[in-house]
Amino acid sequence: MTKQSRRKQSISPSVIFDTVYGFRQARVLLTAFELGVFTQLAARTNAASEIAGALETDARATDRLLDALCSMGYLRKKNKKYYNTPLTARYLVKGKPDYMAGLMHSVSLWKTWSTLTDAVRAGTSVSARGSGNDGGIGWVEAFIAAMHMRAYKTAPGIIKLLDLKGVRRVLDLGGGSGAYSIAFARAKKDIRVVVFDLPTVTPLTRKYLAATNLNERIQTADGDYTSDSLGHGFDLVFLSAIIHSNPIDINRMLFKKAFDALNPNGQLVIQDHIMNEDRTAPLAGTLFSLNMLVGTKAGDTFTGSEIQSWMKEAGFKKILQKRNPAGPGLMIGKKMSVET
Repeated sequence: MTKQSRRKQSISPSVIFDTVYGFRQARVLLTAFELGVFTQLAARTNAASEIAGALETDARATDRLLDALCSMGYLRKKNKKYYNTPLTARYLVKGKPDYMAGLMHSVSLWKTWSTLTDAVRAGTSVSARGSGNDGGIGWVEAFIAAMHMRAYKTAPGIIKLLDLKGVRRVLDLGGGSGAYSIAFARAKKDIRVVVFDLPTVTPLTRKYLAATNLNERIQTADGDYTSDSLGHGFDLVFLSAIIHSNPIDINRMLFKKAFDALNPNGQLVIQDHIMNEDRTAPLAGTLFSLNMLVGTKAGDTFTGSEIQSWMKEAGFKKILQKRNPAGPGLMIGKKMSVET
């Protein structure tokens, strides 16, 4: 019996209620994060009235929020004063090394996911661009921080799944913070990487790269992959979490541009949600397709056969799918040399 079938069989009224009301705890935590509650507590402001004054919130409402956080296990309360737990002190206090800055992107996602009913009726995103996901620098910073938070620790393991023999020059297309570029450069000392992304993103990329000693081997290039040249002479083009943002025609065009940017025997590596053929699994992919519905004009998740067909159409051979224990799947295709 598959995990999916077991999940279906386990659905009961109590499970339904747990699912439906699960939003409440998520909203409590996101509101506390958005207001900066945990950071304020780290400043030794511990009484509810003092916290409310510092955050410019209502005292009674703040008290109730803090009590809920205590009940959920994120805060502790003693003698009417509130304290961070070791977990919140480590991960939710701004300025700490392990601060989960990317959670601010989840605040934006809350707003877009609230429009799901209308998006299903319309068949596309109906979110007002001014509602938080407006593409401004604040949203971009939160988005890149979220992507970096997820990718930085998992990237080295994913790079180990790839064959880097003969790979000296890598194009990290839509590379964001450069988390995967950093992993490529650390995996092989003779690799040079170009992070290609929008001009609003690459200044953030350079900030993340500045925290490493790899600046000489990782460069940034400004551009829009839908309209600009990707360059030439690469041995590997890496697309992580890119194709789900695009409609099919853009992905087909992008695969052809990647093919043209590669040297003979070069590889195109796709990391993304790869759906089974009836599109009911994996669960993360089914939910992410809805995330694309509420947040993009025509983004989606795609099946393995769909992705393979676009790669073949672009000219790639020896296409294989690899399981990624860390999450989304990998699809790899090769640009064969004329002699092969």
